[in-house]
Amino acid sequence: MEMQWWIWLVFGVALILLELVLPTFFILWFGIGAVLVSFIALLAPSLQLDMQGLLWVVFSSLTTLLWFKVFRSKKPDVRWTADSVIGEVGLLTVSVSPFQKGRVRFQKPILGNEEWTCVADSDIPAGERVRLAAIEGNTARVTRA
Repeated sequence: MEMQWWIWLVFGVALILLELVLPTFFILWFGIGAVLVSFIALLAPSLQLDMQGLLWVVFSSLTTLLWFKVFRSKKPDVRWTADSVIGEVGLLTVSVSPFQKGRVRFQKPILGNEEWTCVADSDIPAGERVRLAAIEGNTARVTRA
């Protein structure tokens, strides 16, 4: 049985379009594999169906592996995470106590803000240097530096 190249192309485009409907981000690689097989079947029309199927499996596997090993292995951007700023030192602009919120100003912006509302477990007067211990929602927990 001879399978025409355009059937692989239609199958590949259908899989790629199906990826737009289903948010799996996995069907795309099978669609790309089918499109690649369609180009090879166009260039080599005598290619048997079993070999075309094998090429589809190989191309789909290679594109999937390429995605997971090369493109997806990048490290996440940690510049904007709370864990990356723990330990930063700032200046207390409004005094803080266990039952009263204060304000702390950092030299460089912490998660987009230079000045934060803060809480502490002890009394700290304004003008002291404090260290960022945690970020709890939109409030900074500080300790004496």
